[in-house]
Amino acid sequence: MLIAGALMTLPLLAVFAILAGRRDFSHAVVYAGCFVASVALLAGGLQYLGGHSGSPSVVLPLGLPWIKAHFRIDNLTALFLLIINLSAAAASAFAVGYGGHLPQRRRVTPFYPIFLLAMNLVLLADDAFTFLVAWECMSLASWLMVVSDHQDAENRRAGTVYVIMAVFGTFCLLPCFGLLAGAGGDYTFEAMRLRELGALGSFLVALLAILGTGSKAGLVPLHAWLPLAHPAAPSHVSALMSGVMTKVALYGMIRILLDLHGELSWHWGAGLMLAGGITAVLGVLYAVMQDDLKKLLAYSTVENIGVAIIGLGLAIAFKGDGQKELAALALVAGLYHMANHSVFKTLLFLGSGAVIAATGHRSLGALGGLLKRMPWTGAAFLVGSAAIASLPPLNGFVSEWLILQSLFKGPAMPHWAMKFGVPVVGAFLALAAALAATCFVRAYGVAFLGRPRSDAAAEAEDVTFGMRVSMAVLAIICVVMGVIPVTVTDALTHVVRPLTGIDLAVSADLGWPWLSPVSSTRGSYSATILVMFGLSLFAIAIFIVHRLGTQATRRADAWDCGHPEDIPESQYTGPSFAQPLRRAFGGTIFQARESVTMPEPGDSSPATHQVRMIDPIWQGLYVPLGKVVDWIADHVNRLQYLTVRGYLLMMFGTLVFMLLVVAVRQQL
Repeated sequence: MLIAGALMTLPLLAVFAILAGRRDFSHAVVYAGCFVASVALLAGGLQYLGGHSGSPSVVLPLGLPWIKAHFRIDNLTALFLLIINLSAAAASAFAVGYGGHLPQRRRVTPFYPIFLLAMNLVLLADDAFTFLVAWECMSLASWLMVVSDHQDAENRRAGTVYVIMAVFGTFCLLPCFGLLAGAGGDYTFEAMRLRELGALGSFLVALLAILGTGSKAGLVPLHAWLPLAHPAAPSHVSALMSGVMTKVALYGMIRILLDLHGELSWHWGAGLMLAGGITAVLGVLYAVMQDDLKKLLAYSTVENIGVAIIGLGLAIAFKGDGQKELAALALVAGLYHMANHSVFKTLLFLGSGAVIAATGHRSLGALGGLLKRMPWTGAAFLVGSAAIASLPPLNGFVSEWLILQSLFKGPAMPHWAMKFGVPVVGAFLALAAALAATCFVRAYGVAFLGRPRSDAAAEAEDVTFGMRVSMAVLAIICVVMGVIPVTVTDALTHVVRPLTGIDLAVSADLGWPWLSPVSSTRGSYSATILVMFGLSLFAIAIFIVHRLGTQATRRADAWDCGHPEDIPESQYTGPSFAQPLRRAFGGTIFQARESVTMPEPGDSSPATHQVRMIDPIWQGLYVPLGKVVDWIADHVNRLQYLTVRGYLLMMFGTLVFMLLVVAVRQQL
């Protein structure tokens, strides 16, 4: 009843937002209502995680008449209800104070509760029709919020690319579910689990599922929409699109590949693992070159999706090879990283929203010195940056460490592709982690440290109390999930058990609070003990300094980096910090070119430095593909001018083609 009541509240909030019109209080009421609904859904997910209350199901007289609408909560659904609604609650509370800063807030507020409703319905759906309808509502509601500020040409372009990729994803999922349903046309998930697929059908279902869900998750090269749409949307919407909606896509991938499909060959796992490694490295390389704070965070999402896909690919590979314990370990690691990313990425996007609200800028070149003026936001953003950089004892380190532990067991598989591929992916993961640390040292240092680079940054003030509390709660969760990871992994074992058939206790060898995924003699880790030891050393150091050190106060000038003049231009900038990496990687991957224009002696005009880069995937894949589509459209346009005989011939050819499709489907 708790979940049902929350779900019914969300569309009522959307109606209220429309009817309230221009009244200022309406936006706060809607977001406060979304906060309450998200907390209720969070509690509902917590209630059913672990299967203690069974797996309840409901059939409603909606949807297709012969199957109706089926809804069900199992452990996988309950976990993702927690992941989604924790971030949704924080973003909704943040939006109560942030909504007033939006230029077109009336174009955002009505669609926000629909977006939350659709994401939750995707998780609860137990038949293909309900799943796809909720999936499309999720895409449509988020697209409307992306183009809310439609007067900006960049936002319109972002909306166009996003809706094209959303249509592509659904276009792949439709035949995927059609193949799973079979000739009988039973689109319930229970019937699909019993469906026996042939070799060709199994291949097509796996391929279409990866393409359909991977396009929404941001898997390279299907990530083109993500760095455009996330910066265009309002920050609290960006937080959910990046931290949550991508997890809904990964939920769909897990549901189809590991639940509905049944058995997959280890080859699919190896391919996913390699795709995840490439996605992680390219995503963080894109991120480290960005000057736009929100675009940097969007590309960082691509990297973290790649890391989660590595864990999922390993789980499929191990399961396909019959090593179910290692499959369970890899899946726990992948799910842990999905949960972690939803928390710290939501925190970072909300932090960027606070910066934008306080300064009006999202370019790193216009920020600086914000930690002194926005201490709450700066402290919370620092925790999020350390977590996403995988620094212990925060949560980001635990999940990436577990994925590395799974990778270490990969070469033991009797397949040369895994023996050679796993070390390569391990190197990709290590490189991505190092570059992520560089990326967020750069982002935090340029934005929050040093001196203000603009008047807006110099005059910034911290955001409202509710916005600060939202970020503080997420920062605390980052610490808690890192300090007591055994509690999280033990909860994840309930999710993994029905998918792998193994009840894996990651802390079985040494017990709480140790993580010992491989054995008690190697690869064990305890963040709890690490924190206790660190706090003890800190306390001892303070005691020694205060008891044995001098009590005298000494004052000295702050280090001026060799520039005693108080000018912001003497500081490192975002581009200068990224220059070594740009020269190391950008010259080949991004075709980066630098040009410097120096004035003649005696000319007082300033020198200019320009950097030009390309997106190799956009230029190499999507631009040629767009030209092909334009060429096809031009030729299809000629069909308007056919004769009657031409139209009859086209109808006959279409009929023959559809009969062939039906014949092939019967063979599958």
